[in-house]
Amino acid sequence: MRQIRQNEKDLITFLLTHINLNPDDFPVDENVDEYEGGVMGSISLGGNVDAYAGDLIQVEYVDQDGTPVVITLTKDENNRLLDLDFWKTDFTKLLVYPTPDKLIFGTPAVK
Repeated sequence: MRQIRQNEKDLITFLLTHINLNPDDFPVDENVDEYEGGVMGSISLGGNVDAYAGDLIQVEYVDQDGTPVVITLTKDENNRLLDLDFWKTDFTKLLVYPTPDKLIFGTPAVK
């Protein structure tokens, strides 16, 4: 476990707002678990991992090395945030954490 970073909170807030959800309705725990030892940037947000209830939003980002990254914000059956999941298509380390202005909506970078 580690403390959530401000850039992670900012990204979650942006994503929730983008889909017209109130971030206050989806409180973010102060402590998160990193997946893959933090290599790709995925974190568990404290929801019930056995109660996955779907993706809230999926966007894409192109990392500094030109590799597409799929970012998915998920929730559990209790309407709590579950994961902020990053999948870098070549499974390498995320080089630069995405900012909202670098996200791609609609037109996929992954082919």
